[in-house]
Amino acid sequence: MEHTSDVGIRAYGGSMAEAFENCALGMMSLMLEPERVKPRHRAELSARGRDGGSLLVAWLSEILFKVEAEGWAFNSFGVVSCNGAAVAGWGAGEPLDAARHGLKMEIKAPTYHLLELGEAGGRWAAQVIFDV
Repeated sequence: MEHTSDVGIRAYGGSMAEAFENCALGMMSLMLEPERVKPRHRAELSARGRDGGSLLVAWLSEILFKVEAEGWAFNSFGVVSCNGAAVAGWGAGEPLDAARHGLKMEIKAPTYHLLELGEAGGRWAAQVIFDV
């Protein structure tokens, strides 16, 4: 999705949990080549929010922290529980290797600008703009 100064994604899922997983993979796809990452280890991920939108931003911020502060590269995600106020799951990947994982861009943070999360007809859709 094009935006004037930042980049964004639109992701879908059959549940809120699946939309969160797909948003996480979409964010990683902006940062690197997920198909080059081997799922050698799993990192536990959790976040809290006051509603679905803030929970999605917190979930993506937690993943971004694992990448930036702990040096992870992820290629898949799983949400174990998601109730609209808290989410728990995992990310599978390995230590970040800039040369091998094909780094594309640095994402500073997911934002609330044009943030969308909702369900219609049994299908969840999410839109997130990232500060780059």
